[in-house]
Amino acid sequence: MFYRDERLALFIDGSNLYAAARSLGFDIDYKLLRSEFIRRGKLVRAFYYTALLEDQEYSPIRPLVDWLDYNGYSMVTKPAKEFIDSMGRRKVKGNMDIELAVDALEMAERMDHMVLFSGDGDFRPLVAAVQRRGVRVSVVSTIRSQPPMIADDLRRQADNFIELEELRDVIGRPPRPAPDGEYESVEAEVEVAGE
Repeated sequence: MFYRDERLALFIDGSNLYAAARSLGFDIDYKLLRSEFIRRGKLVRAFYYTALLEDQEYSPIRPLVDWLDYNGYSMVTKPAKEFIDSMGRRKVKGNMDIELAVDALEMAERMDHMVLFSGDGDFRPLVAAVQRRGVRVSVVSTIRSQPPMIADDLRRQADNFIELEELRDVIGRPPRPAPDGEYESVEAEVEVAGE
């Protein structure tokens, strides 16, 4: 439930939202996403968090990051760290949880409603802390994927759970066909490892 006069702030865990939308078979149209939440309340800020591979000449996420930066999103980025896992696979670590948590706590007195786009259970204590400051929290993720992309304890802690699948017609666009016939997204082709 949203109220037109409440101050909203969006906190988008980029890699988590990308994975949830991809599991449901669509891409996010970020212009439509921002417009939808402007319609739902007084949008104070829309934060987007992602790690970037700085040493690559071209990063598949760079065009998205630049577009978001010019179109009303507050971009929070940091360099991703590359490593080889125990199976010898190349992995990229780029966790943005701390940056998101600090920004949410700093914004708490300037917002009435926090919208968190992530299913990461590590955010449960953050949601509880923001709620103690009088802020309502909605979490956007999905339970319709296998496995579900939202931690049960995060879903229980939130004041409101928004099923991403139900936003498909409002904020989604179909994935673009890649040259080889597979589908791709501009969000990320880099696998981001968790903790």
